[in-house]
Amino acid sequence: MTRWKKHLLGGAIIIFLMGLPIIIKRTDVINLLFLIFLFIILSQSWNILAGFAGQVNLGHAGFFGLGALTVRYLWLSGLPFIFAFLMGGMTSLIFALIIGFPAFRLRGAYFVIGMLAMAEIMRITVGNALPEISALPSKFIADYSITQRYYMGLMLATATIVITYILSESKQGLAMLAVKQDQDTSEATGVNTFKFKLLALSLSALLAGLAGGLFAFFHVSYYPAHAFSPQWTFDALFIAYIGGIGTVVGPMIGTLFYVALRELFSLILPLQIHTIVFGILFILVIFFMPRGLIEVPKKTKIILSFFRFQ
Repeated sequence: MTRWKKHLLGGAIIIFLMGLPIIIKRTDVINLLFLIFLFIILSQSWNILAGFAGQVNLGHAGFFGLGALTVRYLWLSGLPFIFAFLMGGMTSLIFALIIGFPAFRLRGAYFVIGMLAMAEIMRITVGNALPEISALPSKFIADYSITQRYYMGLMLATATIVITYILSESKQGLAMLAVKQDQDTSEATGVNTFKFKLLALSLSALLAGLAGGLFAFFHVSYYPAHAFSPQWTFDALFIAYIGGIGTVVGPMIGTLFYVALRELFSLILPLQIHTIVFGILFILVIFFMPRGLIEVPKKTKIILSFFRFQ
């Protein structure tokens, strides 16, 4: 498919999704689509750092939770939501810049462990400082609109995909991929690896913080520490790897696969079994399709060609 056809298809899908709430009045469908948008943003933001720059971040939930906490506090304190929402993304961005300097002194497993420890410290601290549930006041509940959340999720998901696409086609994206392939060689050829890793971390944190703000805007009530749960990191990791890490389309495919299976499992399996089943599926996909589900069309063509040859 040529580039302009891809753009045309993407535009048609967006127009269709914009008109969907007018056609479908079922709140459960709108709610499900909102969750798809949220997971696309979250997984794509994780993919920018891990998939493009090769820095596996197990502390991604820290940026997501910080965005949610900032937005929720500022919004309920009386700041117009749009300003609170932007501040949520900026807070996560600034935090990423602060921790990026010491974090990128670590490499490999040390970076992974360091980021995970950072997120867990944030989760425990927030849980101890804010143990009570965060609930919307009655005046906010009276004005609550799932359709408004839907459109906001659609816009942010679209913006995230566009940003990732532009990054993948840019010189900065190519430099990040060079860092991912071989950091030492990239440094030897004059690439400022720290600069591009910090750029990837900042963009990843900004989008994760905005996703957290969207989460805070969506929920009527939740415990503040929940937004810092490792679940958000591992969901993003699972989706990106299943769909195809380091690609633009992969996290979208992975999100549809993940959300569809999660809804199916919620109907037929006990809650405790979900994690085990997803873990097994993750291993199988990585083993048979290391590049993710994005490989399926290619492998299908190979299989069909083999049978034609026979």
